[in-house]
Parts: sequence; structure tokens; C-alpha cells
Amino acid sequence: MNLLTIKDMPDDVMKEVINKAIELKKEGNRNRDDLEGKVLISLYEKPSTRTRISFETAIYNLGGRSIVMDFKSSQISRGETMADTARVLSRYGHVVSARLFRQTTLEELAKSASVPVINALTDLEHPCQALADMQTVIEYGKEKGKLVYIGDSANNVANSLMLAAARYGMHVVLCSPSHFPPKDEYVEAARKTGAKVDVESDPKKAVAGADVIYTDVWISMGMESQSEERVKQFAPYQLNGELLKLAKPDCIVLHCLPAHRGAEITDEVLDGENAKSVWDQAENRMWAQEALLLKLLKE
Repeated sequence: MNLLTIKDMPDDVMKEVINKAIELKKEGNRNRDDLEGKVLISLYEKPSTRTRISFETAIYNLGGRSIVMDFKSSQISRGETMADTARVLSRYGHVVSARLFRQTTLEELAKSASVPVINALTDLEHPCQALADMQTVIEYGKEKGKLVYIGDSANNVANSLMLAAARYGMHVVLCSPSHFPPKDEYVEAARKTGAKVDVESDPKKAVAGADVIYTDVWISMGMESQSEERVKQFAPYQLNGELLKLAKPDCIVLHCLPAHRGAEITDEVLDGENAKSVWDQAENRMWAQEALLLKLLKE
């Protein structure tokens, strides 16, 4: 079994992993031997803080080991194919996680690998983030409420999140400028769950009565040349104190980090009471990945 997208992850498996993550966190045991002797190989084309540290900590907590390989210091930089790389890594490790620019590269890797492959982020989806996000939502008792994603609702985080949230029956609202709409295929897939999924360009209408507001950077890695234009386009979608007041008083704020303070979110919000959940969300990357590794390697 691989985890390449939330779209292809069976509903029962997704919820099993999230429930296991909640259980692991409650137990708080960071010295287990479930995966003793197992090796996680992590392949990085893009830089990382939370993804790398949470994966390394997760496998260590379970008694396994981690090896990190980046493109620049590997033979990939000299033209070795992803298919050949996958075949070799499969002989050394028991599971491979990959943080890549393109989903097609991940699919090439998974096609030739003989061990499980995990999407640690691509241009299409960020499924491990969505698992941790829903763990956080459930821990705060918001899984039946209204979740608003505000900003670039066509990005990888939004794609994975809307599918995961819809499977729990949340009312999902995707709020972005009309010329930055969410991907139709993901909206349709989310609606097929029976959940209410709305697309809205007015941020004030979108966040009214929200239980969860989620925001992310406006300029993802690889989009730096578009920075000036994107900042202008997304400025009205900043999550600030005025906008937050329109949500429910006990609304939680989520952000996958890193945050560009003063851009998509203000200090007032990120350092405020409603955003304490952001730091739980960051921690939950570790617990969700522990649960995922157990699912992939223990069955």
C-alpha cells in the first residue's frame, strides 16, 4: 500500500490512521519498539522543517531508523532516473517518503518501488498534512462543523484537506479570488461524499459562523517569480482580527506553517487564543505519521 493522495486512500483506512494517531498521542509513549529494525528513507527535492523532523521523530519513536537523501547530494542530480533510484532504495529501506515538486515524479517513484511510498508533499497534494489536520479538528471537537479554507484554494494543502474534511461530513468552504478557483475534480470528489462544499470569493461571507478557519502561504515553493502579483491578488484574503470576529467565538485557526506573518495571517491572530491549535496541528504531524508508518509496516 502507498499513500500518494487522499483521493486514493480508502475512507476506512484514512479514519483508522487518524484514530490511531489520536490514540498514540493520548498514550504519549515515545519509546516504542513496534518498528524495530525498520528503515525509513526520505527523499527531498524541496526543503523542509516540519515534514522532515516529524517523519524522523516518528520512526525513531517507534524503534526504527531514518535515512535522509536530498536530490543535490544524490546521483539524481547527475541524471539517474527516478525508476532506478526507486529500485535501489527499495533494497535498502522498508518505506520511502518523498517531498517533490511534481506528482508525476512521485508516481514514477511509486511505480518502480517494491516498498510503500508516502507522499510527503507534491504540487498536487499534501496527504500527511491532511491527516494531522483532521486529527487536530477532531481533538477540538469540530469535525461536524464548518471549515473554511481561505487563500489559494487550488493548492496542494487545500486539495487534500477538502477531501479529508468532506469525508467527516464537514461543511467545507473554499474561499479565494474568483480567478484562483479550487480544482474542479477535487471539489466534485469532495461533494460525492455527500458533504456540503461551497466555493466563495467573498471572505466575509465565507468565514461567517466558521468553526475552523485554515490558511496557508500565498506563494508556494517554485512560485517565487509570481510573488508581487500574488500578494496583490490575495491581500483581501488575509486572516486578521477583523475577519476572525465573523467566525464563531470558539473557532480554531489552522495553518500548516511556515507562516508569512503580515501576509496571509497577522501576528494578532497567530499569537491569539484561537490559534493555539496551530501548534497542536504541528505536533500532530508526528503522531499522524507514526500511525501511518504503523499501518504501512505492521500489516
